[in-house]
Amino acid sequence: MTLIVNGEKKEFADGMTIQEILKALGVEEKVMAAAVNTKIVKKEEWEKFVPKEGDKVEFLTFVGGG
Repeated sequence: MTLIVNGEKKEFADGMTIQEILKALGVEEKVMAAAVNTKIVKKEEWEKFVPKEGDKVEFLTFVGGG
């Protein structure tokens, strides 16, 4: 399936969950929030939530600073 991840078109196997996508991208430890089509997906739902073809997925990290 094709998804738009943080503004870039990427290909993933059909049926992959948010958690599996994060792992495939190698960022599972860094991401603090996920949104699909501008709707927040709670972290406890990542293992079950499967985006659909063409969805826009945003993975957000928090950066400290001052």
